[in-house]
Amino acid sequence: MHVKHVSLTNFRSYQQVDVPFFPGVNVLVGANGQGKTNLVEAIGYSATATSHRVATDAPLIRTGASHAVLRVDAVCDGRPVLVEIAINPGRANKARLNRSAVPRVGDALGIIKVVTFAPEDLALVKGDPGERRRFLDDLLVQQRPRLLAVRSDYDRVLKQRNALLKTIGAARRAQPDEIERTLSVWNEQLASVGSHLVAERVRVIDELVGRARDFYQGIAEDDQRALGLAYS
Repeated sequence: MHVKHVSLTNFRSYQQVDVPFFPGVNVLVGANGQGKTNLVEAIGYSATATSHRVATDAPLIRTGASHAVLRVDAVCDGRPVLVEIAINPGRANKARLNRSAVPRVGDALGIIKVVTFAPEDLALVKGDPGERRRFLDDLLVQQRPRLLAVRSDYDRVLKQRNALLKTIGAARRAQPDEIERTLSVWNEQLASVGSHLVAERVRVIDELVGRARDFYQGIAEDDQRALGLAYS
């Protein structure tokens, strides 16, 4: 697979830009702040519907614009493919595959596959566990695009539950029974969706163990210890 062309409209610093790419190594050269990383970010977004730099879509929209559109033209398994995603903060994002609309953005994922290595990846080691969970979830979405909906549901339920917990003190004194019932509903939904995500994370870790062990042995040939991976 290789990317042939990237077109961005109102994405980050770009009002409009079209950039061709070629098979093999492509190097983006320019001054700081010109938008080199923005192009890499857009390609990554076409594969995962998330950014490796920010947690929400709003920062991806150019200042003053209402939405952004990215188009990534690639060759996958010898066949041309065009993935288009319209990013609409506050509303549902839209996607097209080979110029045909698809019901869900997830239906356009899993075709373009990327491995992004960026300075932000240091957070996998130095950051909190949320960064590692996010890394695994990005990988899961590329493997099984249907999990984008599961991930979105989990984020939505977690946000609602956290909002309830922030106001629970005063509300519990006024309506204790109602608050307990509402919290119970969000707890059940969080457990249901969350257990699905955890099971998938465990699965992908199990798939990575063999590969990680082989890479480690290639680097540390004299080390007789075996590298292990486990989800905790």
